[in-house]
Amino acid sequence: MPDSPAQRAQRAFAASTVALILALVCLAQFLPPFVAQTTASTVRTVFTALALATCVLLHWAFLGIGARRAGRSVGFWAGALGVLLFPIGGAAALVLLSWVSSEAAATAHTPHPG
Repeated sequence: MPDSPAQRAQRAFAASTVALILALVCLAQFLPPFVAQTTASTVRTVFTALALATCVLLHWAFLGIGARRAGRSVGFWAGALGVLLFPIGGAAALVLLSWVSSEAAATAHTPHPG
C-alpha cells in the first residue's frame, strides 16, 4: 500500500529534525568549553564547519520538502521560519508542521457521524 501524503511529510520532518540536531551538535563545538579543542586543529575546524553547513542545508531542504508534501507554503515555512529565524524558527516550524500534518491525517481517518 502506498504511503499517504501525511506519512511522506512526517518522514521528511523526521529527517529535518535529525539534521537540525546534528547541526546543533556541530554548532556546540564552536561554543565554550569546546571551542579551544575545535579550533586547535585546522582540520577539525574545517570538518566541523563543513558538517555544520551540510546539516543546516539538509535541515532546510527536508523542511521545505515536508512543507510541500503537507500542502503548505514552502516559502513561509522553510524560508521565513527555517532560514531567517534559524535555529529557533526551524524548530518551531518543525513542531507546527508536524502537528498540523498529524492533525490533518487524524481527521482524515476518523469517520464523521451522521
